[in-house]
Amino acid sequence: MMLFGKISQQLCGFKKLPWSCDCRNFWGWLNAVFNKVDYERIKDVGPDRAASEWLLRCGAMVRYHGQEKWQKDYNHLPTGPLDKYKIQAIDATDSCIMRIGFDHLEGLQHVEKIRLCKCHYIEDDCLERLGKLENLQKSILEMEIISCGNITDKGIIALYHLR
Repeated sequence: MMLFGKISQQLCGFKKLPWSCDCRNFWGWLNAVFNKVDYERIKDVGPDRAASEWLLRCGAMVRYHGQEKWQKDYNHLPTGPLDKYKIQAIDATDSCIMRIGFDHLEGLQHVEKIRLCKCHYIEDDCLERLGKLENLQKSILEMEIISCGNITDKGIIALYHLR
């Protein structure tokens, strides 16, 4: 473990080891990696599949149009025609989704419900981004925002575009 510590200090410039008392930066960095948008992947598999992969990778769940069951496991994503599975609902309870990943939502046209509960990385600018997504403005019917400590009135007001 000491060898890893020395290497990580040299290569990554860590002042403290990731497993020391200040590991918050390490987890924040790791979550940012999970949220990174791969635009080529979106082109290759389509917006619904790419968004599903992103959401599940970050610990959220999705439900597809015409299905009652929530998809929770990244390794059990449905196979078949890429245009068959359209995201109808997103439950991001306790997930690590953040603003940098919200470009995954750009092409989604069938999302009717979004639940953001205890999302520690969701901030006002995330809701501003959601409110500006034209496809979401047309399709969303319900949104729940519960116990997201970084959301203020400014973020809620930014959702005025949504019906």
